[in-house]
Amino acid sequence: MNNMMVLAQAGISEQDVVTPFEQNLLVILVFIIMFGLGAGLTPKDFRLAFRRPWGLIIGWFTQFGLMPLITFGLITLFLFQLPMEYAAPVALGALLMGSVPAGTTSNIFTYFSKGNLALSVMMTTHSTLWAILMTPLVLTLYGRLLFADQTDFAIPLFNIVITLVLLLVPVVAGMFIRKKSANVGAVLELLGGFVGMFFIVFLVATWVPRNWGLLSSTPWQTFTVAIVMGLLGIFVAYGLARALRLHPMNARTIGMETGIQNGPLGIAIVLLSFSGNPDIGLILIIPALYSLFIVIVATVVTLFFRRANLAEEQKIPNLL
Repeated sequence: MNNMMVLAQAGISEQDVVTPFEQNLLVILVFIIMFGLGAGLTPKDFRLAFRRPWGLIIGWFTQFGLMPLITFGLITLFLFQLPMEYAAPVALGALLMGSVPAGTTSNIFTYFSKGNLALSVMMTTHSTLWAILMTPLVLTLYGRLLFADQTDFAIPLFNIVITLVLLLVPVVAGMFIRKKSANVGAVLELLGGFVGMFFIVFLVATWVPRNWGLLSSTPWQTFTVAIVMGLLGIFVAYGLARALRLHPMNARTIGMETGIQNGPLGIAIVLLSFSGNPDIGLILIIPALYSLFIVIVATVVTLFFRRANLAEEQKIPNLL
């Protein structure tokens, strides 16, 4: 990929990546997913979390400490090889993707990876609530390091905070409904999970064919960051959890929760927070690619994790 082709991509518009219909559909899907996320929680979950908080504490550190650091390293190593007119907005999308919380997809893959599903759901909600503070904080910290020389490149932190607050409304509403009716809450939780999977199918069936020209001209460095950030996030967090002598089931859970970010949420934040920004098309590229490839990455990791011998693991003390 030569510099001329990269610079040609710098003129990508918002509609080149996501059409107006897709924008509206994705925002609606994100609200349903967040609603289902909240509906999956019960007061018992919170009581258990407060009695044994170490899983949430370690997960918080890997989610908002390790994952952004990994993303920062990949940006500096790969994206900043490219012309800054292209690299800066693409890097911002990558940094945002590395700073958002986990989503319902991580719960599904945790289940199939023989992980701790209850811990996974709590970690997802915990990181989602913390995102109002931590996502803007991480963007500010690493944004100053990455874009110190880009005086005309501003991150709309206020818009991002407002977007995160708005997207928490369906989470709280789902929790309220679950408290009032466990059966309705369970249905909504299941609906949120199905919608999350539909989002991936939607990307594969419609977004990829329509954007094939864009994808074929995208630099390999961009693909590398979009794919490797999730894979490294999973295994670095898993390795840390095992080094801290966590039960293997919980270590797998923390790995999945760390590396599988909320792709639909990342895309929604870009669409709602960067509306009118001439670089929004480039900012969207890695959130879109990440959402597409993380399913493939998570499937491969799941096959690796499923080799676990649960009978042997039952003999290991579980301190969470």
